[in-house]
Amino acid sequence: MISLTQSSSTPLLKTISYTLLALIAFAANSVLCRYALEHNAIDASTFTSLRLASGALVLFFMISLHRQARSERSKGSWLAGFMLFTYACSFSFAYNLLGAAMGALILFGAVQISMIGFSSLSGNRLHLIEWFGVIFASIGFIYLVLPGLSAPPFLGVILMVLSGFAWAIYSLKGQQSSQALMDTAYNFLRTLPFVLLLTLLTFETAHFSYQGILLAVASGGITSALGYILWYRALRNLSSTQAAVVQLLVPVITALGGILFLSEVPSTRLVIASILILGGILCVILGRYYFLTLRLRA
Repeated sequence: MISLTQSSSTPLLKTISYTLLALIAFAANSVLCRYALEHNAIDASTFTSLRLASGALVLFFMISLHRQARSERSKGSWLAGFMLFTYACSFSFAYNLLGAAMGALILFGAVQISMIGFSSLSGNRLHLIEWFGVIFASIGFIYLVLPGLSAPPFLGVILMVLSGFAWAIYSLKGQQSSQALMDTAYNFLRTLPFVLLLTLLTFETAHFSYQGILLAVASGGITSALGYILWYRALRNLSSTQAAVVQLLVPVITALGGILFLSEVPSTRLVIASILILGGILCVILGRYYFLTLRLRA
């Protein structure tokens, strides 16, 4: 999916490396959060708070080492900060109820569907193949949440859809950024007032262990903060279509992580729903790319 027209193999290898590491980091967030909550090592509120606070700390430490970043004026936005908090908070509470693979499928399905919806609202009409993709993805999602023994809890689905919707808005704000490190750091910083409010509201029910703290800090300082930076660097050499397509690998990587580290066994329902949802979204993305290419050639 990555362009092979680069003059040297070194930039290509760097792009592939950044992309794979970023996707693994995204998947690791799901596995780390689910592992911590499933083993009762920490509660969802404290996990969220430590994740965002440690992410902010690591990012500002990186800024202190980066001379160019210190001179940049861009400092994110309150909307992006609130969406980042909403994503992280809903994500953690959803994983109280969902398995790692199930949660990742719903999350990234919701992200892509939201992005498609925003694109349509901005005036980009869907063509026939794109409508087929939307229908297939919708059928897959309906099949996933239909009542039954293997159906995910409805509250978990709602929370993860909210998380995906918030991440889509945060991503759209990020597309406007010309200084990714500074904007990301200040967006993390802007989550801290909301983190404080969440901590005060859930203080009486909070619990944590050393293991839970380490997992939350790893999620914030490594797989979130560093993962987002790697992703921004990969985006420099990826088209928007390529970026959208490769993100569909995250639920697959997460499922493998769930099998290896959480002993999860994907159900038949999850496998069929994954094929329908991810396949449908892929049809929309490639269909959009195809029609845009035809329009440019016309």
